[in-house]
Amino acid sequence: MKSTQSEVNYKSKPGVTAAIVTYRREKILLDTIEYLLNQIPAADEILVVDQTEHHQEATIKSLTTWSQQRKIRLLALEHPSITGAMNNALVHARHELVVFVDDDVKPEPNFFRAHINAHKKTGATLVAGRVIQPWQEGKDFRDDEHFHMACTRAQWAKEFIGCNFSVNRQMALELGGFDECFVHVAYRYEAEFANRMFAAGQKIYFEPAACLHHLKVKSGGTRSFGEHLKTVKPSHSVGEYYYLLRAKNEPDRLKRFFITPLRSVITKHHLKHPWWIPLMLLSQILGMLWSVWLYVTGPKYVKLG
Repeated sequence: MKSTQSEVNYKSKPGVTAAIVTYRREKILLDTIEYLLNQIPAADEILVVDQTEHHQEATIKSLTTWSQQRKIRLLALEHPSITGAMNNALVHARHELVVFVDDDVKPEPNFFRAHINAHKKTGATLVAGRVIQPWQEGKDFRDDEHFHMACTRAQWAKEFIGCNFSVNRQMALELGGFDECFVHVAYRYEAEFANRMFAAGQKIYFEPAACLHHLKVKSGGTRSFGEHLKTVKPSHSVGEYYYLLRAKNEPDRLKRFFITPLRSVITKHHLKHPWWIPLMLLSQILGMLWSVWLYVTGPKYVKLG
C-alpha cells in the first residue's frame, strides 16, 4: 500500500477540514468548537464526529444551531471508536488537508495558518503540531535539545500525537487510514500509522507554531474507560500489546511484550497502594489476550472504492 510520491506539493492554499472526534463531552466540546470558529484564517469546514449517546440539552441546542447555520457539519456514529471515527472523518472530509484536534483543546492564534504553511514549506504528508499539557503550562522549553511534543524547535520527527496533527487526506486514505483494531483508548495507534507512513516513503514534520493547549478534562473522552492505574479493564493496556505484535521494526518487541505487565506495576502509585497490583496485572493479562485475538484477526483499515 505504498504511495507513488514522497511529498505533497501545494501550489496554493489547500482546503482545510478541521475534524473533532468527540465522545461524552459537553461544554468543553462547545468551547473547543468556539475556539476553532474564531480562528483567523478559519478552516473551510469543521467536521464534528460525535459518538456520544445522549447530550445535555444545552449541547444539543448549540450543535444544532451551528449545524443549521452551516458553521459545522455533524456526523453521528453509534459505536464509539477513536480510530473508526477518525477514518470516518477522512472519508467524509470535503478538503485535501484534514486537521485533527481533540474535543478538549484551546488552539493558539494562527493555528490553521501554521499547519497550512508547514505543509506548503515542507511537502510533508503529516504535520505534528505543538501540544502543551496542563503540567507544562508556563514552562520554558526553548533550550531543550531533545524532541518532545511541547518543544519549540521546528524539525522532522518520528512521531505525532492524535490531539493535534494535520494530514493529507488522499495519502492517509491510500495508506488505509487508522487501524481500527486499536480499540477503546486506542493507545499507540499514532505509532502504528507513523510506521506505515515511513514504510511508504512519507514524512512527519513538527511545527511548533501550530500550537494548542490540551486541557485534559477529567470526564468523557478516553477517561470514560477509567483511570489506567485504577481499573481492571484492559481498555488502556490492549493498544500497547497490539502495537508490539504489529511493529516488526521495534527492537526487542516480543521481550517488551512479556515484560510490560511487570513494568506496569512498578510505579509510585502501586508502591503506595500495593492492593492495586493484582488488579493491574489482571488488566494487563486481559489486554495481552485481547491483543493476540486482534492480531490474529488482522488489521482493519479503510477500504477505498
